[in-house]
Amino acid sequence: MVAGRGAGLLRSATSSGRATFLELFFDLAFVVALTRVSQRFAHVGSDTGWELVAGLGRTLLLFLALWLVWSHTTWITSRYEPERSTIQAVVVGTMFAALVMAVTLPRAMEERALPFAVAYLMVMVVRPLVVAAALRGHPRRLVPFRLAAWAAVAAPLWLIGALGPDSLRLPLWAAALAVDYLAWALGWPLPWLGAAAVGRWRIAGEHLAERHQQMFLIALGESISIIAIVSSGVDYSAERAAAFGVAFATSALLWRIYFHRAGLLLTEALGRARMPGQLGAATERTHGLIVLSVLVTAVGYELVIDDPYGPLRPAWLLFVVGGPALFLLARVRLDYEIFGRVSRSRVIGLVVLLLVAAALTRWSPMVGLSVVAGVLALVALLDAWRSRQRPLEYSGSPIGRETPGKHGSEA
Repeated sequence: MVAGRGAGLLRSATSSGRATFLELFFDLAFVVALTRVSQRFAHVGSDTGWELVAGLGRTLLLFLALWLVWSHTTWITSRYEPERSTIQAVVVGTMFAALVMAVTLPRAMEERALPFAVAYLMVMVVRPLVVAAALRGHPRRLVPFRLAAWAAVAAPLWLIGALGPDSLRLPLWAAALAVDYLAWALGWPLPWLGAAAVGRWRIAGEHLAERHQQMFLIALGESISIIAIVSSGVDYSAERAAAFGVAFATSALLWRIYFHRAGLLLTEALGRARMPGQLGAATERTHGLIVLSVLVTAVGYELVIDDPYGPLRPAWLLFVVGGPALFLLARVRLDYEIFGRVSRSRVIGLVVLLLVAAALTRWSPMVGLSVVAGVLALVALLDAWRSRQRPLEYSGSPIGRETPGKHGSEA
C-alpha cells in the first residue's frame, strides 16, 4: 500500500510525452542564466595568457554547474509525472534556485560565491530528499537518497570554496563539480545498495528528447539576442550591418545543421530505444557540448559586430572559430548516437575550420566570421546533396538496444 501511494508519482504509460507549460516556464530562468554565461565569456575575450585560461575555466565551471541542475530537472520530469503537485513544487523550487544562480553568476567567483553555492546545494541535496519523501515506501526512493548522499559529500568543497580565499575557489569548486559528475556517471554507488545505473532507468524518451531540443533552441535564441543587442548598442555603419547579417546567417546554419536528420530524429530514436535511459544519458552529454558551443559562438558574434575590421586577437579565435568547431564535433557525436555512423560532411567542416584557424590570425574578425559561415554553409550544402542522392534514413542507434532485464533490473 505504501509503495502504491509512492507509485502514483511515477510516469504512467498514458502520460503525455510533451513538455508541460511549467517546464517551459522553468526554462525562463535558464534564459537569464545562459545570458550571464555569455557575458562572462565575453569579458575574458580581451584577456591573454593565464588570465584568459583562468577566465575560461571559471566560466566553464559555472556553466557545468548550471547544466547539471537543468539536466537533473529534465530527468526528474521525464521519470516522474510532471502534473503531480509534488513534482510541480520541485520544479518551481528549482527554478527559484536557478534564478538565484543566474543573478549571482556574474560575480559568482568573487563576492557572490556563497549565495551561488547555497542555491546549487539546495537543488543537489534538498531536492532529492523531497522526492524521496514523496515516494514514501516505493523502492525507487533509494535513487534520490543516493543523489543526496553524494551531493552531501561534495557540499563541504562548495562551501569552503565559497567562504575561503578567492585563490582556492576555482580548484575546490572544480573538485566538487568533478565529484558530482563522477557520481552521475557511476550511478551514485553506495555501500550495500550498489549503483543506480542511469542507462536502465525507465523514462519518457520522447519527453527527454524534446527537452534537449528546446534547450538547444534556447541557446540559439540567446545567440540571436546577442546579435540584436550588440547591433542596436553600437554606432551604425555598413561594416557592422554586414557583420550583423553574417552572424545571423551563422546562427541559421547552426539550426539547419542540428535539425538535419539526427536532431530531428532524436525523439524517434529515444522513443524506439529499448533502454532509453542509456541513449538519453549519452545525448544529454552531447547536448551539453552543443549548448556550450552555441554560447561560445555567440560571444564571437559580439566581438566581431563591435569591431568588424579591427585587429584580430588570437584569443578571439577561441570564440569565432572554436565555438563552431565544437558544435561540429558534438554534431558528429550526435550522428553516431542516432545512426551509428559518422557524418562525413561534419568531419570535413571540422577539419577545414581547424586548418584555416591559424591563417585567420592574419585577417580581420569579419573575415574570420565570414569564413566560418562559409564552412557551415558547405556542410549544409553537402547535407542537402546527400539527402537528394540517397533515401531518407531512419534512426538506428547502437546505444540502448539491450533490454532492461538482461543485465539487472531498472533502479
